Amino acid sequence: MTGKFTTLLLAVVLLAGCGGDNHRADEQFANVAEHHLDRMLALNPEWATNLGDHRFDGQVSDLSEAGFKARVDFNRETLAALTEIDPQRLSQANRIDYATLKGACEATVFAITELREHDWNPTLYNPGDGLYNILARDYAPLPERLQAVRSRLEALPQTLAAARANLEHPPRVMTETAISQNPGVINLIMDGLQEYLADAPELQDEFQPVRARAIAALDEYGRWLESDLLPRSDGDFRLGKKLWQKKLSYSLSSHLTAAEILASAEQDLATTRDQMYDVALPLYRDYFGGHVDDQNPGRDDLIRRVLARLSEDRPTNETIVPQAREDLTRITKFVVKHKLVTVPDDPVEIIVMPEHQRGFAIGYCDSPGPLEKNGTTFYAISPTPKNWSAERAETFYREYNNYMLQDLTIHEAMPGHYLQIAHANKFIAATPLRAIYASGTFVEGWATYAEQLMVEAGYGGPEVHLQQLKMHLRLIINAIIDQKIHTAGMTEGEAMELMMVDGFQEEGEAAGKWIRACLSSTQLSTYYVGNLEINGIRRDYTAKHGGKINLKEFHDELLSFGSPAPKFARRLMGLD
Repeated sequence: MTGKFTTLLLAVVLLAGCGGDNHRADEQFANVAEHHLDRMLALNPEWATNLGDHRFDGQVSDLSEAGFKARVDFNRETLAALTEIDPQRLSQANRIDYATLKGACEATVFAITELREHDWNPTLYNPGDGLYNILARDYAPLPERLQAVRSRLEALPQTLAAARANLEHPPRVMTETAISQNPGVINLIMDGLQEYLADAPELQDEFQPVRARAIAALDEYGRWLESDLLPRSDGDFRLGKKLWQKKLSYSLSSHLTAAEILASAEQDLATTRDQMYDVALPLYRDYFGGHVDDQNPGRDDLIRRVLARLSEDRPTNETIVPQAREDLTRITKFVVKHKLVTVPDDPVEIIVMPEHQRGFAIGYCDSPGPLEKNGTTFYAISPTPKNWSAERAETFYREYNNYMLQDLTIHEAMPGHYLQIAHANKFIAATPLRAIYASGTFVEGWATYAEQLMVEAGYGGPEVHLQQLKMHLRLIINAIIDQKIHTAGMTEGEAMELMMVDGFQEEGEAAGKWIRACLSSTQLSTYYVGNLEINGIRRDYTAKHGGKINLKEFHDELLSFGSPAPKFARRLMGLD
């Protein structure tokens, strides 16, 4: 293994402890981790690019059946090697990384051999990210990056051929999503790439035939998706109880069971709705004349009227990105002033979501990978799709009004994902396993906790507080529909009613979430479970310290361990 991994893994000698047997166990584990990471990134070149290891930028993943078998065999080899190590002889940091690596290998084997998503999810074959991540990050001279793009464009037909060979009877919603994303990839190669070639005109002639072949292959692939795959897309997107619960255990790495999560979520649904009424009532009086009017609205109607009033203050496709930039500046100043957490100086840029990534979520945080030496964080926001009606677009911006947009920026950027991942990327341990196999439960748990933290500190007044509670209601409902859709046959109508009636969501948001729940089983549960566990860490930490803590010191310590599963963060903070 070369470079960045070797430097990090050498630290094991210093961290291993003084016992001879323990020292040997730590060295043995470091060797297993080194071999695993080196081979794992070679098998997954696009992931390596995203993580910041650019040795494989000119290569693409083998998505054939043989390629997936090679991944299974390799992960089983790592699991076998781990059985030769007694984790009790490892340092505390290595014990956590041992469990992290073991869980990641088991999850990969499960995903390929039991879940077999490569047989029924055409969105897995979208080549857009593998191209975009090379272009978007200025980690090397442009001509060097463009040559890597050219190599991946040349290999693009083999990825599409693997899709044709593997996909059998996918769920219709997944094929429809792949169809809607394919033109975005074509536009990336036609128009997006051209912006970079304009700065390297000497490569224009070399790229012309490569681009033409790639676009022709994608055009043909799009026709195949519509004419061949879509008519036989009769698979069920529901995983069923057995597969969903097993996938959930790997996704969460939590001690909570599915039954416990559902019971807690249903209880919190009622509690949060009560809190929304308490915040909405004085706003109602302010907006509508100082008293409850003659119609004497019920609790839900009162909340809905206040939310409707707040939704009148909303952005447009043209203003949403610049408005988010202004919000980020104001929010950052608030975090610094109130000394909530150490604010990193890493750059963050708010961008319009690339077209090939749309159709899944309103926004996301794209931080530089843990192996990237330098890099900018992109906070991407998606305008409404071009094929949406004016009415549906309006419901979208009623949902993402000025106050909700501030809450979204808190979640995605400050002090949410951007800040947390910037802290995590500075974390150094005996192995980089914890950074590479980051816990989605911790990452999403922190971001949703950050929303609460800002309201607790007084940011945004009751208007933002009400939107934060609505967002909290959303993550609760996310966990409910994730479980009930995939294990209990919840219908689209039932899910839409829960989101729109109990959750006060606009139709456009609820419709998009239904699609997301169909596409991404178990991920929607990470928000709620992560929020529960991060709040639990703060509660127990406060009790341990006599009921009073310095929030900045607590947050800095919590964020100093990378992105481990919350149960491991508890252990590192001495709470178990």
